[in-house]
Amino acid sequence: MHFKAAIAILAATSHLVAAAPAAGKAEDTPKRLIKTSEEDPGQWFTQEQIDKLAQESRRTNFIDITDIQDEEILSVLSTPPSERSIEARRVTYPTTLTHITEANSLISGVSNTGPQSWLQTLTTYHNRHYRSTYGTQAGTWLLSHVKSLAAANPAIEVRTFAHSFNQPSIIARIPGSSSDLVIAGAHYDSTAGSSSARAPGADDNGSGTINVLEALRILANAKFVPENTLEFHFYAGEEGGLLGSQAVFNSYASSGETVLAFLNQDMTGYSPGGKATVYTDYVDSSLTSYVIRVARQYSGLAVSTSACGYGCSDHASARAAGFPASYLSSEPMETENTNIHSSRDTYASIQWASILRHSKITVGFLVEASYL
Repeated sequence: MHFKAAIAILAATSHLVAAAPAAGKAEDTPKRLIKTSEEDPGQWFTQEQIDKLAQESRRTNFIDITDIQDEEILSVLSTPPSERSIEARRVTYPTTLTHITEANSLISGVSNTGPQSWLQTLTTYHNRHYRSTYGTQAGTWLLSHVKSLAAANPAIEVRTFAHSFNQPSIIARIPGSSSDLVIAGAHYDSTAGSSSARAPGADDNGSGTINVLEALRILANAKFVPENTLEFHFYAGEEGGLLGSQAVFNSYASSGETVLAFLNQDMTGYSPGGKATVYTDYVDSSLTSYVIRVARQYSGLAVSTSACGYGCSDHASARAAGFPASYLSSEPMETENTNIHSSRDTYASIQWASILRHSKITVGFLVEASYL
């Protein structure tokens, strides 16, 4: 179903534009303030309506703004990307790649052995909905596994980022000589329309999750020492309106962190056309050009471009917080996986050549950007 049609149906049947709860009482209501476009001031949705919206819109395509207090961030979320830049935090990205030999040496160790095992585990959970017990259990397993991979290098720090719901976001950090951050991230929650529906979430987004895990494995085993600090992010609650990434990046903005580059990966395991696709809306254009160079070099492909609309994945959270963000997927919007947000998004449907390609790109990106 088309996203705007889904909004219209929900509005007609459920009186979505409800009076706002009394000031300071948002935490006492089951409704959340959801923004579906720059023009939308926000509408109060029940959890059931949010889940239905996520299922019918294919991608997330909305942002939960209930907990956002920063007026600058709210302003960004209400301004079309063509009219907004993040010049204050802009980085000059090199036009040539200078660490190809080092990156290729590490990439030679990339495989699908670990990713296949990890995705089998992730898809075994009935779902990974951020408000379900299954989603919490998946987060517990993921945290344990991130710690296991990180143990190969005692310098790596692993922590959770807690939310108002039980599923945590998870962050692993390889300290560099500079505290400036380069981040590779993916959300690990899944949905199929409710917290009880079967949602294996193999492509959306078990695929991006295992790409980031494989990059962590490679760099941890190599005891890679970056110049810029590297972080590996695993976000909770993306399907609820970018909740996990929003909280993380808003916290980083408040604490004065410097993020040089953020690479978001979502839906990297389905590509019958053998593609890698960079999305060009709601991102930093200069970083995106750099990511295209990286992806071409380490995949050997002519990288496709596409656009996915408002709030479609976690890069939108980084951009709203003022950080350079990019988004890499497998297929363009018009040929993307139609099984997502359903019980059909299974392990058996994953195309492993695409997973391997994206794992290599992730390692290449982290090595190259660690020297920005």
